[in-house]
Amino acid sequence: MEENRYLLVDPKVLPPVFEGVIRAKELLASGQVTSAAAAAKAAGISRSAFYKYKDFVFKYSAGSADTLNINALLSDRAGVFSALTAGLYSCGVNIVTVSQGLPENGIANVSLTVDTSSAGISRSDLLDRLMKTDGVISVKIIDGGKK
Repeated sequence: MEENRYLLVDPKVLPPVFEGVIRAKELLASGQVTSAAAAAKAAGISRSAFYKYKDFVFKYSAGSADTLNINALLSDRAGVFSALTAGLYSCGVNIVTVSQGLPENGIANVSLTVDTSSAGISRSDLLDRLMKTDGVISVKIIDGGKK
C-alpha cells in the first residue's frame, strides 16, 4: 500500500490554480454555491482544474486559540477510550477529529483535535482531569493553537 506524503508549501511559489481550488472548496462547503461548476467559476478556475486537484489540495490550518491537538496513551482495555471522551464531554470540550493507532504492547495511541471554546476549564486543569481517568497513561498537548 502506498504511503501518502504531504508537503507544506507557501502558495506564493505555486500556480494560482491551487488557491482557486481551495476557494472553490470553501464556497461549496459554506453553501454559497451548490455545484462544482459554479464554485469553479466563482473561484476563477476551470471546472476540469477543480476536478483534477480537488482531492489533492488542502488548506493548512494551524488551529485557533480554542483548538487543541491532544495525544493520549491509553491502556488497551474496554471502556478506557469511552471514559476519555466522556471526560472531555463533561468539561464542555467538543471532539473535532480522532485518529487511533493499533494497540501495541497493551497501549493504544490516540490523537484528538478538540474545540475548547465552550469549556469551562483551563488547559492545564483539563489535562489534569484527563490524567486522573482510569486507564489513561499519559496525555499531552501536541500544539497549543494560536494565542
